[in-house]
Amino acid sequence: MIRLPQTPGERERGRTLGRILREARGGRTVSDVAAGANISPETLRKIESGRISSPAFFTVASLCRELGLSADALADGCDPEPSSP
Repeated sequence: MIRLPQTPGERERGRTLGRILREARGGRTVSDVAAGANISPETLRKIESGRISSPAFFTVASLCRELGLSADALADGCDPEPSSP
């Protein structure tokens, strides 16, 4: 599989995703959250640091479930231009 280079906006969205997940993790360890989400601690570290800026859907869904986040809220937090009501 060949990945296209990411745009600056995609990289920024990945950093924002990582920040939101780090904040939601709070005082829990990377290992604890990763085990609960059934992913490796290294994968979670890479997502939180923005090195994986577009993780697989099921990875994000598992993290949302483990951290008690709504996928909608996570998506809204990562949207650079939130829609107005």
